[in-house]
Amino acid sequence: QVQLVESGGGLVQPGGSLRLSCAASGSIFSIYTMGWYRQAPGKQRELVAQITSSGSTNYVDSVKGRFTISRDQAKNTAFLQMNSLQPEDTAVYFCKATVVVQWLKPPYDYWGQGTQVTVSS
Repeated sequence: QVQLVESGGGLVQPGGSLRLSCAASGSIFSIYTMGWYRQAPGKQRELVAQITSSGSTNYVDSVKGRFTISRDQAKNTAFLQMNSLQPEDTAVYFCKATVVVQWLKPPYDYWGQGTQVTVSS
């Protein structure tokens, strides 16, 4: 079994910054892609940013230039540095990892429990 634990959420004023962390643990052979998603009240969950095992990244247009995703492969951890936060960034942020638990096994998506980010004055 694989567990993802997010941390780093909280309340921040507009223009402020937060850094989210996502640590994967358990039966892990390799991790393909790690990504951050968010879901605001009444809205669908959307991809915010993702990073592949080779370091390629992509972002939703609304966060480009403000958010940066990175990962520490040795520690099976991903980070999301969020700068210039705005009220519209308020949401529950979820981490997802595409994990292979054993050699020759197919990859499977695992999700964290989510961490609340609130941007308000």
